Order: sequence, then C-alpha cells, then structure tokens
Amino acid sequence: MDKKKGDDRPSRDLHLEALAALEQARAMPQGPARSEALKRAGLLQNAANMQGLTFAKRGRPPKS
Repeated sequence: MDKKKGDDRPSRDLHLEALAALEQARAMPQGPARSEALKRAGLLQNAANMQGLTFAKRGRPPKS
C-alpha cells in the first residue's frame, strides 16, 4: 500500500529553487512577466516553508 506523492522533494531543494527563481525574477525588466515570476518565487517559498519541521504546541504535556 505504497502511496506515491507527486511532489516529494525535500524542503531544502524547494528553498534553493525559490531563491533561484527570485534572483531570476529580480533580473527581469519591469512588466507582467516579472510579476508572474515573482509570484511563482513566492509560491515556491511558501511551499518550502510548509514542508518545514512542525513542532508540538507548547504548554501542558498530555495526560498518560
């Protein structure tokens, strides 16, 4: 019962891809193409952040 996910890249790769997309977008001339490239870089950064480590909530430990 193996479930294969379509996008199973490590978050480090997504961070690097987002940084590369941001640099490329910043080098573009002003216009709609640059705006779309900046949006894509932002989406990649958000995806990388979502794949980051998740921590338990702080506070009282669960009863056992």
